[in-house]
This record gives sequence, C-alpha cells and structure tokens, in this order.
Amino acid sequence: MTTTLITNIAELTTNVATPGDACGTLSDAAMLIDGAAIAWIGAAADAPAADEVVDAARRAVIPGFVDSHTHLIFGGDRADEFEARMTGTPYAAGGIRRTVAATRDASDDELRDRLAALVAELHAQGTTAFEIKTGYGLTVADETRMARLAAEVTSEVTFLGAHVVPDEYAERPEEYVELVTGEMLRACAPHSRWVDVFCERGAFTLEESRRILEAGIAEGLLPRVHGNQLGHGDGVALAVSVAAASVDHCTYLSDADIAALASSDTVATLLPGVEFSTRQPYPDARRLIDAGVTVALASDCNPGSNFTSSMPLMIALAVREMGMTPAEAVWAATAGGARALRRNDVGHLSPGARADIVVLNAPTRVHLAYRPGVPLISQVWRGGITL
Repeated sequence: MTTTLITNIAELTTNVATPGDACGTLSDAAMLIDGAAIAWIGAAADAPAADEVVDAARRAVIPGFVDSHTHLIFGGDRADEFEARMTGTPYAAGGIRRTVAATRDASDDELRDRLAALVAELHAQGTTAFEIKTGYGLTVADETRMARLAAEVTSEVTFLGAHVVPDEYAERPEEYVELVTGEMLRACAPHSRWVDVFCERGAFTLEESRRILEAGIAEGLLPRVHGNQLGHGDGVALAVSVAAASVDHCTYLSDADIAALASSDTVATLLPGVEFSTRQPYPDARRLIDAGVTVALASDCNPGSNFTSSMPLMIALAVREMGMTPAEAVWAATAGGARALRRNDVGHLSPGARADIVVLNAPTRVHLAYRPGVPLISQVWRGGITL
C-alpha cells in the first residue's frame, strides 16, 4: 500500500485529549497515512519516510466532520415555507407531509441523483462520515426504498418511519403505530442500523415513542430520539431510559433533563441550523457542557427546517449563538458526532483511526468560526483517499 505523509502542519487537532486540551492539539506536526488508516502522528521533525509527501504549508488539519443527523433523501422543495417563516409564520412540523408527498412521487433514480449531489456537497465541506434517516416515505414500500438508497452511500442508516403520522392515517394513529412497529420495521431493518422517533407534540406521544423504540431494539436496531425541539417534553427522559445513543435538538431542556443526560451515555446532539432557519431559540450548549453532558453538532440537512449541509456553518453558529468555544464546537462536530454514532474509528486522528482528514485553508481551527461563510476546506481525505 502507498504511504502518504502530510507534513508542515501548523496546528493539528487530534481529539486525543491531553490535560486541559480535549482537542489534543499539536503544533509543527506531521501525520502518516498507510492505506485507509493513520499510521503515525508526531512532530514534523521526526516524521518517517513515505511514498508521497503533502506539504500542508503551515495550515491547520482537523478530523473529518461527522454529521450524525441528516435527512438527505427527499423529493420536492419547500423554499416557500422558508420565505414565509422569514416574514413571521411560525415553524410547525406539519410541513413534513409536503415532503412525504413529493418523495412518494419521485422515482428511485431521481432520489438517487439528488442524494449523490448532496453527498458530494457534504464531502466538499469536509464531512467524511454521516448518518441518513428515512421518514419521508411513511409507507412500507417508500420507507424501504429510502433505507435501501441510503445504505448505498453510508453504513449509518436510521429507520424513521415514526417521523409524523401520514395524512391517510390522521384519524387512525394507532393503526399507523402498528404498521411502523410491524411490517414497516421488518422491511427496513435489514438496511438500517438505527431506529428513531419524533417524540414531540404533533408527532408521537411518549407511550407511542417508547413502543416504537422498543420494537426497533427487539429487531436489532440501536435507538436514537428526536426530542425537545418545539417545547419542553419527554424526549430526553425517553432517550436516557432506553440508553439511546443520542437525543437530537434539545432546544428546550429542564434541569432534570440536563441532570439525566449528564448521568448517562446519551449524547445531546444540537442542530443550530434549525434555529437559524426557523427563528426558534438556540439551545444553550454552555449549560449542557458545564453540566458534563457530551454534546455533538450536526446539520439536520432537510428540505423544511434547515436546508444546509454545512458543518462549518454549524460550528460558527454554535460559537456565536450557543456559548461554545471554537475548540468545543470543532470537537462536537467531529468527536461528538462520532460518539453520537457510537463510532471509535472516526472523529479523531490517531494511529489506527480511519484516515478521514481535512486540511483547512487557515492556520488554526478557530478560523471556522472566525471566518463564517468562507470556503476554508482545502483538502479532504476519506479512508485515505482524496475527495
């Protein structure tokens, strides 16, 4: 296998914690890639020989972003909803049903083409590992094809048949829960790793949500939860009680919610692009971090409440609006996302880790927040291959 040395790195973020530095920052560093994995990290002056040498030219290097919450497969467009929100119409989850109708009408090839374009968009912005949810089909056939298409591009597929109750079951929600926990789950599970539920007013009750997650767990899937987005609710408590890998949104949290998260292994995944796009209050990341909660940042790229795939934007918003330091935000967008996906091969740079690497066109990671909106991603490796 060919070895590649990246050297002359001004600032290397390893995410291998040292006392006082969760980012494990190294200066004047180098890194050796051997095949798909990292083989060595250390001072540039001590770097081993390699088949190829890449001069980082005194730029910063970070792990590839790990986006643990996306909805990349969908049909249609909802720009008119965004425009309406910007003129005062409040966000409501009911818009999901518009995307459901458009997704059902789209062909596999249409969905696959849009997915490929969005994956390329993620890669160009430094995202090297990502999750994709179903949830815009809400029939057995459409949810299954969403899971199948997602599995073509990622191993992190989430079954989200419990996104909302579709129109045809509006008067029969119990029957829809039966479908989700039965035939739909059995059809989607072979293509999925995770099961998720939108535990929120206008979506699924606590009892329904627990039933759906327990059915998924019995089918061999791992749980995660959409919760506490539109108001105080039961999502966090539910997530902790079933040992979910993450609870996502966490916009409205009580002291009890934070205490429960702090005493658990459940990651609080924050999605600041949603607040940017819906004008809801931003989550208080500072409160979570100070309480000892593990925090991740993700894009929640979707056509309704946040149509952006930019993890650099999530970092800038987290620093500007949510009380995070640049170092905390970069960690949350890399190592935090890996924790939310229960992955130990990505989100950090150390020997044996997958060689998912981003070179910034900047001397430090701080520039991701310092220069918002500027394309700072210079080079990207995924599994040792340049993208």
